[in-house]
Amino acid sequence: MANNTPNRPDEHLHREAADAEIFDDVQEAQAEATSTEDEENEIINGQAGQIDTLNETVQKLTEEVEKAKKDYLYLMAEFDNFRKRTLKEKSDILRNASEKDMADLLPIVDDFERGIEANRTTSDVETLRQGMELIYQKFVKYLERHGVKPIESTGLAFDPEMHEAIAMVPVNDEEQKGKVIDTPTKGYTINDKVLRHAKVAVGQ
Repeated sequence: MANNTPNRPDEHLHREAADAEIFDDVQEAQAEATSTEDEENEIINGQAGQIDTLNETVQKLTEEVEKAKKDYLYLMAEFDNFRKRTLKEKSDILRNASEKDMADLLPIVDDFERGIEANRTTSDVETLRQGMELIYQKFVKYLERHGVKPIESTGLAFDPEMHEAIAMVPVNDEEQKGKVIDTPTKGYTINDKVLRHAKVAVGQ
């Protein structure tokens, strides 16, 4: 026989409360899912932004490196041109200086040739001697114009920076010991730098 007993009011209320609780749980789960999806989208968007920023930085650095490389190659080419130009100018200066030096020597060569020719036609020894002295003085002045000067030696204290001792000479005078007694070969300086040491005999 069928049970026609109507539902009790408290059972109906319990069912509605259960349904409401389930509905709330579903809504809460949907809200959490939506929040999680929003957070994931935010993270993805943030990472995408970071990647874009990194790509822009890489592109900028790449352009700067390329520019620096071009500048470096340009500077290297300029330096190489400068080096070649400087070497050429230095070579020209040395060559021109040598040409001038040789040109200044030619009058002295002319005097020597005239002296040799005169020696063939004259027997006047005094005249020849004077001619040789004039040529010598002219050559000494030429050397002085080019910074070459003789080193003072005889009578001075021996100086290893200027003198080269080739003989030791016994002396009776104590004041002569350690001094240059004779200079067989003169020494010279050029612009205050030793060009050739004077070869000297030193008292001992």
